Amino acid sequence: MNQQNKENTDEIEIDLGEIFGLLLHRLWLILLCGIACGIIGFIVSSFIITPKYDSTTKIYILNRQNNDNLTLSDTQLASQLTKDYTELVKSRYVLETVIKQCGLNESYGKLLDRVTVANTTDTRIISITVRDESPQAAQTIANAIRTVSANHIKSVMDIEAVNVVDEANLPLSPAAPSITKYTALAAAIGIVLSAIIIVICYLLDDTIKSSEDIEKYLGLSTLALIPLNTGEELSKKGDRRGSERRSARTEEESGVNKETVKAPSGRRTSGQASSPAAKPNNQRANASNSKNQTKQKVELNNSSTSRKVKTSEAAKKYLDDGIELIDD
Repeated sequence: MNQQNKENTDEIEIDLGEIFGLLLHRLWLILLCGIACGIIGFIVSSFIITPKYDSTTKIYILNRQNNDNLTLSDTQLASQLTKDYTELVKSRYVLETVIKQCGLNESYGKLLDRVTVANTTDTRIISITVRDESPQAAQTIANAIRTVSANHIKSVMDIEAVNVVDEANLPLSPAAPSITKYTALAAAIGIVLSAIIIVICYLLDDTIKSSEDIEKYLGLSTLALIPLNTGEELSKKGDRRGSERRSARTEEESGVNKETVKAPSGRRTSGQASSPAAKPNNQRANASNSKNQTKQKVELNNSSTSRKVKTSEAAKKYLDDGIELIDD
């Protein structure tokens, strides 16, 4: 039973409806990624990849048993031998001879990768296509392969003549890369990858976002929901009450300061009216009174700052108590 419960808890349920809704909700992001990847594919295919050109030439091969008449057996035999002819065109002798004639700085294998020999269905026509970064070089190599292969086929297959159907053309537009193909492929890759990343992030996200998630994943029923705005309102009320208390205390302290300042001034006037002979003593008394006043002001300032610190600490404690009540 315990093993079955563990297996049940380890299983992950995937709701296809939720995933579909998630993809619809993030459709703008998926399309944006597809457009961005399509632009990258367009830039790469247009400006980074070197364009290549194809030049094609065609030959017609027919083996006659009699020089005068063309029989059905001649056409059937020629059709059966077209595969032999294609292999002779791609033979090492032919391509290495072309490399020497054209002065190419490459090996037989590299040239073979750029040469395509094909036989049109139900015909005895063989097409030879050469791909190169230069259209003139592609045309020259294709004509050279056609000439050398025709002589080689004559000597090997004992054929009188190989007829030229088409000379190698000079390509005007590149055959590769296809800008449309690269752009569409890059856009499709961007859309698929963005959708996969969104789904993976959704499946790996195990945070609880609603009361339905609590009931679904924890099997518990929610009794009540406390919105986050109530906590903000309580904190604002606490700030207001603390500011009101601080303002009341500062008013009381200012009243005390006024009373302490008035008392020494009265003493100074009474001393001045007593007698003119006591002026030096009054000056000394005034100096001592001014010193006492400055000391009292400093003490009052220190007491007010200490009280402000205490009130700020009390307000902070009040806010902390309010937040704890909200959390409870």
